[in-house]
Amino acid sequence: MRKLSLLCRSFTAASLIGCGFAAIGSLGLGTGSACAADELWPQWRGEAQNGVASGDHFPTQWSEETGVDWKVKLPGSGGSTPVIVGPHAFLTYGADNKNHLAAVNLKSGKTDWTVELGTDRGNKHRKGSGSNPSAVTDGKHVYAYFRSGDLACVDTDGNVKWELNLQEKYGEDTLWWDLGTSPLLTDNAIVIAVMQSGPSYVVAIDKTTGDELWRTERMLDAPEEAAQSYATPLNVTVDGKAMIAVMGADHLTLHNAKNGKQVGILGGFNPDGEKFFRSISSPVALGEIIVCPYARGATLTTVNMKMLAAGKGDESIIWFRDDLGSDVPTPAVQNGNVYLVGDGKANRGQISCLDIETGKAKWQVQLPKSRQGFSSSPLVAGNHLYVTQEDAVTYVIGPLDAENPAIVATNELGDNEPFTVASPVPAGDSLLIRTHDYLYRVSGKSK
Repeated sequence: MRKLSLLCRSFTAASLIGCGFAAIGSLGLGTGSACAADELWPQWRGEAQNGVASGDHFPTQWSEETGVDWKVKLPGSGGSTPVIVGPHAFLTYGADNKNHLAAVNLKSGKTDWTVELGTDRGNKHRKGSGSNPSAVTDGKHVYAYFRSGDLACVDTDGNVKWELNLQEKYGEDTLWWDLGTSPLLTDNAIVIAVMQSGPSYVVAIDKTTGDELWRTERMLDAPEEAAQSYATPLNVTVDGKAMIAVMGADHLTLHNAKNGKQVGILGGFNPDGEKFFRSISSPVALGEIIVCPYARGATLTTVNMKMLAAGKGDESIIWFRDDLGSDVPTPAVQNGNVYLVGDGKANRGQISCLDIETGKAKWQVQLPKSRQGFSSSPLVAGNHLYVTQEDAVTYVIGPLDAENPAIVATNELGDNEPFTVASPVPAGDSLLIRTHDYLYRVSGKSK
């Protein structure tokens, strides 16, 4: 059983440098892309999957009356975070019993096109929908995934290139609640992690043809609901090799990105066999360090993936804490810092900045007490951290380079109906915020 204390192992800063993320180079969105860098957010947590925006000029203050460029009512329900490439934001929703993928014009807020992609199957949970997973884009195509099992490739003009249904192909969804994991894009594939009570696997689908490239069973010894995960896998580079990190079912696993073969596994995240430790918050990585929230927000474990791939098991753990964590929001990482949103009963609204090497807190900020929870994930944009509550209130914390950052703004929007679950994303020097019923573009500028 893992000791419930702060474990610190020796670790050098040099191992943080030069490791990078496979996602950055593999998405085909480098300097050869036709889209500008400030109009690029190709997947749920950004290009590097770290929740960090490029650029340094972002709004810090807005309201329903001021600083909103446009606001558009969405025709259906969904919790997916928008992704951006070129002139469009792409998001999913369910309407008229169908799954939809829509292209929203960033300049006007108007929907330039929408396509139907299978039958909507959602709302098992009051916060959920059939359209919780965020789409991903390689700049030419958009790939959308839904709770119904439908996975589709659509070009940026709205033409469907291929469709398939993972549940028809591999077995029905047995999750207790609505699907949450988003697809992952590698250099040639769309990767989906299915972790549930029953047949569980990681599968790679050829992004051009829709054919299966590989499929790896991921049946692990986790009890009841603990076998279920809503987390999203990560592209990582370990010892110079492209790998995929998957967190869920009481285990962290590493897989070869080319063939899906498991190359590392770490258990012990649920030493007492708690039945209901389902995973929602996803891991986040910086170089060869991966940070894994677990235990319904009660623990945080950081692992050296190179050591894990070398078969070191528990020796690969850098540090472990059982006095803070995050159940639903996925942390952000930047410059050796981990930004964490506490959302449990004991630490709701506690924002922590941790040193990724040691796990020690550099600073903490307590947001105002509220009955509202946190389902969206934090965004680092410029010199501030953006944290959106389930009533669409966004707190801006900073400056991040100050010794003691503080709340610099509290921004409310008119659509405060529960639940805002999508995360804020950068769009040029503005932000997109998807609330329960609307999509907003906020620049903080007066009209």
